Amino acid sequence: MRVGFVGLGMIGKPMALTLARSELDLVVYDVAPEPLAELEAAGAKVAGSVAEVAGLVDVLCVMVRDDDQVRSVAAEAGPGTVLVVHSTVAPGTPAELAGLGLRVLDAPVSGGPTGAAEGTLAIMVGGSEDDLAVARPALEVLGGKVVHAGPIGSGTRFKLARNMMHFVSFTAATEAMRLAEASGLSLKDLGDVVRHTDAITGGPGAIILRDTTAPIDPADFWHGVMTHVVALGDKDLGFAIELAEQLDIDVPLARQARADLAKGLGL
Repeated sequence: MRVGFVGLGMIGKPMALTLARSELDLVVYDVAPEPLAELEAAGAKVAGSVAEVAGLVDVLCVMVRDDDQVRSVAAEAGPGTVLVVHSTVAPGTPAELAGLGLRVLDAPVSGGPTGAAEGTLAIMVGGSEDDLAVARPALEVLGGKVVHAGPIGSGTRFKLARNMMHFVSFTAATEAMRLAEASGLSLKDLGDVVRHTDAITGGPGAIILRDTTAPIDPADFWHGVMTHVVALGDKDLGFAIELAEQLDIDVPLARQARADLAKGLGL
């Protein structure tokens, strides 16, 4: 199988290097010469254009900056290409590209440069079963978890939901940092503790346990579980908000979380 890779940036380059270490034949293209030289040294064939790559491979993977660059690559690749879009794009872009006659899989990734270098990314795929079957050998080299999220566009929606939680959590972390700093605590130690415990508990993802967000029937097993979670959350958030008030620290996300936690969990 021959795989093409276009876009050798912060995530794309380690992804391509991971493919270069595999048994798959790799053809690469980028506008910057430095990463091309690195990939050539790793055993990849360097092409002179996107169109050249597309003409040589079974699957063309793309990890470029934005929707316009993805459209540019798609236009050069031409109809019939199995185009695997790893870039995070707007929800409607994958279907738009498919309208050009391409066999599109929207397959954004999560796991950062480390996951890309180690081949342990989570890859969320939207598209047909047949096209996924063609691309799967490459995806399984790149990812430790490949999820077929549904029809075209589903991978992108999956990634947006995942990243919404990611960045809302980051913002919540900044509130916790301000509270800890005002309390005279070490932010380095706070970060160490959060990473340690999230590795054990699963972090925010640990609460995603049900198949629906609908209200929970009181007879349901999860009603008792979530009631316990809400009781703990209400208590601890209450204490944290009280401490923030004493220290004159603004914690709007903590207040919103306390107000919305029960309803959000289905109670």
